[in-house]
Order: sequence, then structure tokens, then C-alpha cells
Amino acid sequence: MKLELRGHDERYVVEQSLMNLFPGEKPVYEPILPGDGTWAIVSLREEESRCHVTVELSCRGKALPYSYDCPLSGTDFEKEGQRRHAIAAAFFLAARQLTGVNPPWGMLTGVRPDKPVTWALSEGKTPAQAQAMLEREYFVTPERAALAAETGAQALYAARDLDPRDMAVYVGIPFCPTRCAYCSFVSQSVEKSFSLVPPYVDALVEEIKAGGRMVREQGLRCRAFYMGGGTPTTLTAEQMDRVLTAFEESFDLSCCGEITVEAGRPDTITAEKLAVLKAHGVDRVSVNPQTMEDHVLRAIGRRHTAAELSAAMELVAKYDFPHVNMDLIAGLPEDTPEGFRRSLDACIAFGTDNVTVHTLALKKGSRILLEGLRVPAPEAVAEMLDYAAPTLRSAGFAPYYLYRQKYMSGSFENIGWSRSGAQCLYNIYIMSELCSILSFGAGGSTKMVEPGTNHIERVFNLKYPREYTERPEKSLANQAAFAAFYRSLKGAQ
Repeated sequence: MKLELRGHDERYVVEQSLMNLFPGEKPVYEPILPGDGTWAIVSLREEESRCHVTVELSCRGKALPYSYDCPLSGTDFEKEGQRRHAIAAAFFLAARQLTGVNPPWGMLTGVRPDKPVTWALSEGKTPAQAQAMLEREYFVTPERAALAAETGAQALYAARDLDPRDMAVYVGIPFCPTRCAYCSFVSQSVEKSFSLVPPYVDALVEEIKAGGRMVREQGLRCRAFYMGGGTPTTLTAEQMDRVLTAFEESFDLSCCGEITVEAGRPDTITAEKLAVLKAHGVDRVSVNPQTMEDHVLRAIGRRHTAAELSAAMELVAKYDFPHVNMDLIAGLPEDTPEGFRRSLDACIAFGTDNVTVHTLALKKGSRILLEGLRVPAPEAVAEMLDYAAPTLRSAGFAPYYLYRQKYMSGSFENIGWSRSGAQCLYNIYIMSELCSILSFGAGGSTKMVEPGTNHIERVFNLKYPREYTERPEKSLANQAAFAAFYRSLKGAQ
């Protein structure tokens, strides 16, 4: 779509709605010529402390003029935000009217759509007022606004229990038995890169030890630990023991409220590995079938069956972990609403107290896109999610965190559901950006959050296991940046 911006250069907000409401269209900043069929002119002007935005939109044989205005008040910074919101709203409303499409999250396009709720609640607004704000200002549907009000409240509760020098730890294991069709993460298939695992574990243990020293020097407290991937249980029991031991010996765990490890796929779960997790005080494991339909498992490249998953869950139950999570994905290749319902019902029947329901995200580099695999239509995905919410609620679950990704089927969301008291704090911390996350391992993203503000800085570890093991100085440099961030905060106090 050709775009012409007059009186402003707010490309980002216009492009976000373009991606949301005109999938497949890409922004082109070239002159609009007679005969062009797909274009938009977005104009901004101001007069007497008011902002006026007009949109002329043409697409697929339809044309529409639209206008939107709002008052400007406050500081220059606040006025800049008000102008940006007006431009985004004008283009979104024009596009919605032209296409007849009503995205469930309205004009919210970011990863964390419940953040405005948390801000509103922290300012003293009620959940009902926060929900109404999402509907009125961001055009979110009532169902999604109510959902955001619930998860935003959970974030506020978690934030009130954090001190300024609290943080969490993430350890990444970028290895899997096979690569799933929907995956675009930088992970290695163990069968193809077995030789990389031992040096990777060696480097990871040393990085954790160095990070622990840095955290102690800065007077920080670890409140939650999460080992994810990839599939952490591709490591041997001995290797997992080494990593968890390094964490225990390097960090003060007196304030650590939870230790979570993704057990991942059933074909990597053994009694020996579960015994190691139990011995190290792991109180939450996540077993991620994604589906309980055998033909869907085959379609996404999994080498296990639903029966093997059931056997793995029986084995996990024998170790009596306080919390067990299971992940499902709505919209997988070859799946149907009926198949998804069977999968969800099976997960609930296992007695798990956490269920995460993801919506398929069509990621660049995934086999789904590269090979053109057939996926359910957005209407079918909506049917899956419409079944999930009431079913989980009737089984005693409530939503406690959510996030979105680009290119999600139907423009929906990922939701973590839990029974009362079983929420995973790490998930809330990272998705609501409540505290800093110190990440170890290849592909790790360390997030530095200034308490009480929206100021966030990031540093990234090297992506690939081989380069991560060969260049430990990069990880040390990231830890130095983390330490400098907290020294600067201490100096400002």
C-alpha cells in the first residue's frame, strides 16, 4: 500500500495497523499516482490546542474518507503521545470501516496488551474503569478487554511484592530432539549437533558462576528461576545436575520463590532426570505436548505420540512436583476445533494446575511458511479459543498472564491459565516487565528494568551455541552492562 504522510512522520503506528488490517500489504512511501488502487493519505494539523487527523483510504476498489480529532494538553512529551494516538486511531478506524474487520485487540499491536490496564490500576482506577478505557481508547472488544483487566490485575499484585533490587534468572538450553514446524528459534537439533552440548554446558556453568558473583556484588535478589529452551531435558541427568548446582551455589536462594524447568517433550523425560530436578528443589515443570492428536504431532515434526505423552505425565506425577504446566497451540497444521477440544480436555484430565494456550504465530523461517503447510483458518482458531476459555474457567482455572506475537493466526493471543495460587511468577515478571531478567546461554536476552518507570535496556548473548562457547567475553560484557545499569540506579538514589 502506498502511504503519504502529511504534517507528521508517524510511520510506525500507521504500519502496525496496516499489518493488522491489511495482511500481505507492505508500506511503500512513493508518490500516489492516478490509477493506483491501494493507497492512504494520513494528514495531521493542529489548531487551538486540538489535533485533527484526516485519512483518505483506497483499497481493493473501495475508497473512504475519515476524520478524527482530540484535545492536546499537558507537557510537550504528553502532547506528542496524544498526537501519535490520534494518528493511530484515525488510520485504524478508517481501515476497520473499509474492511469490515474488527480485530479482537483493536488497535493494540504490541506484545503486552494488558500493560495499559496495569498502569491504569496503579493510578487508582478500578478494573471496570481500566476495561472501559481499553474499549474506548484502543477499540478492544469487550471480551478481550475483560481478559486484559484480569491479567493486568495479576501483574499489579506481583509488582507490589517486588523490591527495587529484585530480579529473575533465565537459563536457555537451545537444543531439541527435532525442530518443530512452527519454530523459528535459534535452536539446534541434538541428533545433528550432539558434539556441541558438552562444551555448551561447560560455558553455561562458567557464565552462571560469573553472573552470580556480579549479582552478589550489586546486592540484588533473585526472586525466580526459569530454565527454558529449546528443550532443557535434552541434556543428560548429569548435565542438568551441573547447571542447577551452578545456579544453587552462585545465587542466594533465600528469596527465590520458584524454580521452574521446562521438561518439554515426553521423549526426553526420564526418571533419572526427574529425580535430579526434584533433588534440586524444582517446584514447577512444564510438559509441552502442543497437541494430543497423533496426526498433528506428525505434521509438526514431533517423534512422540499422545500415548507416550500420557506415560510421561504418569512418570512426572510420581515425583509430586508442586506445580505442573502443559502447553497447547491453537491453529497447528492439520488440527481441527474438535481435535483441539480433545487435547485440552486431556490436559485438564491429567490434573495439571497450569495450562498455557498459545495461538499459532506464523514465523518467518518456520517450516510452516517455508513448505506451505496447511493450517486452520482464523475462524477455526477462534472456535478453539472460544472453547478453551469457558472450559478452563469451569475447571477452576483463571488467566494470569498474556502476550501477543506478530503474525498470530486471527490476531489473537497467548494466555497462561492457572488454578488459584499456582501462578508462575517468572511468566508475570517477564511478560509485564516488572523486574530485570538476567539471561544465561546462547540467544539469551537480558532485560534491565528501572523500577517504577518504563525505562528498559537490553543486551543479547550470541545466538548460536558454537559461537557462544567460543566467545565467553561477550557474555561477560553483558554482565558488566547489567552491573553498570544497577550502579547507575544506585547513584541516582
